[in-house]
Amino acid sequence: MKLTRKDFLRVLAGSAVAVGAGTLVHAVGSANDKESAGSTVGKKRWGMAVDLRKCREEKGCDLCSRACHRTHNVPQIPDRAHEVKWLWNERHDKVFPFQQNDYTRQALGETVPILCNHCTNPACVRVCPTQATWKRTDGVVMMDYHRCIGCRYCMAACPYGSRSFNYVDPRPYLGTPNPDFPTRTTGVVEKCNFCEERLADGKQPACVEACPRNAMVFGDLNDGNSPIRQLLSGRYAVQRQPELGCGPSIFYLV
Repeated sequence: MKLTRKDFLRVLAGSAVAVGAGTLVHAVGSANDKESAGSTVGKKRWGMAVDLRKCREEKGCDLCSRACHRTHNVPQIPDRAHEVKWLWNERHDKVFPFQQNDYTRQALGETVPILCNHCTNPACVRVCPTQATWKRTDGVVMMDYHRCIGCRYCMAACPYGSRSFNYVDPRPYLGTPNPDFPTRTTGVVEKCNFCEERLADGKQPACVEACPRNAMVFGDLNDGNSPIRQLLSGRYAVQRQPELGCGPSIFYLV
């Protein structure tokens, strides 16, 4: 069987997770993710549930990704080899490669919206040599563009392909920049940040607000009474390759 580069990177990331599984899967935190050990009682853990039934009803809709990219100054680079994406629609067989059968397309739809999974045990954080990427106590996996040296170890470690690299200067491709969010430069990695700047103001992520059918639900996974927990308790949900041990915080309702 031919092993593609993508498959190799997936195996590499999975192996890294497996090696440390004994101590990492149940860990509250570490120096790398900037969390102190202790109880998670009272702590928030942000997560998102995506209702794929509602997404199918709005076939071809990309309002969520457009809102995300507009809010965060994500460049619209026409060269696909250099494109930068925070939230986008991907073919279901690429999103759930090991959950395919004759009826999968009917259950999951032609395409699935994907973004950074803000993992409980993020492989990207463990491999970053400068701590340019780290996990906050509320579960948001962050990027510090000033500390990023462009090594792209995080991109190789992420089994979900959720990060983009600025091979060219992104600023000429912005149109009218949003002055409330920083622009990036050549040579840094970027990705979805769960709209952490909006969370600080008590707002929902831009993608959640933009969805016309409320197909995206965002909230505290540690709060049993939160809308997202109530939704996950009443509907069957899947995650992207949970067997890797990363612990995705994005759930897909089927």
